[in-house]
Amino acid sequence: MRRAARPLLATLALALLALTACGSPPSGGADASNRSNESSAGSASAAGLDDPALKDIALQLVSSAENSSLDWKAQYKYIEDIGDGRGYTGGVIGFCSGCGDMLKVVERYTRARPGNPLEPFTGALRAAGGGDSHEGLGRSFTEAWARAAGDPEFRAAQDAERDRAYFDPALAQAERDGLGALGQFIYFDAYVMHGQGDTKGTVGFRTMRDRATAKAEPPSRGGDEKAYLAAFLDVRVAAIAWEPSHSDTSRVESAQRIFLREGKLGLGAA
Repeated sequence: MRRAARPLLATLALALLALTACGSPPSGGADASNRSNESSAGSASAAGLDDPALKDIALQLVSSAENSSLDWKAQYKYIEDIGDGRGYTGGVIGFCSGCGDMLKVVERYTRARPGNPLEPFTGALRAAGGGDSHEGLGRSFTEAWARAAGDPEFRAAQDAERDRAYFDPALAQAERDGLGALGQFIYFDAYVMHGQGDTKGTVGFRTMRDRATAKAEPPSRGGDEKAYLAAFLDVRVAAIAWEPSHSDTSRVESAQRIFLREGKLGLGAA
């Protein structure tokens, strides 16, 4: 999807830190006092990001960075051109008309709801791939997108494409690397902001992971989880600084570093 980040409001990050510190441990997890100092092996066996409560926290954190709001469910109707060269950015995870994932959402929606108000824009979205063109889109498209957000089928299409393209592959790789819920979230957020592979002017998730594993071994290879995640965050901050459309690192420094520093490898653990 690869959208430019918006500034992460520190108050929102702190609110989530309080939420996870004061909330009940996720079902199936270890005792909070144990999880705060859990070993790498223990972290991987605790509740993962596919736990509904932890997934909701992850989506709130991403929404606070992308939309300056914890209310991620209010973002289905969001759409605008944020001037990052990727055309329109819209929806619950910031799908882009220039990256192809917005087209996939509309195609998925059309399979579930033929004749929907976004279907006529399929050709224009296909033509817009790889650029920032508004040709055949414009105000009529953005208004149709916002109206469609009232349809549960459209919201389901956004959820399904978010999980297929970003959440599921990030979670799968994190599990292969032996990471707990915090590491799974860190991978997911990197997928959301940077995409899986490199493109012109961007460093993708795969390259970040390669650079991180060159600095520290992940738990699946016998490495220390905290040391590996610190290396990954260092690589990601460098990637953000290098990319022309990215500059703000607060989503890393004001949230993910804090969780890591406090040993919250289970994300929701106190």
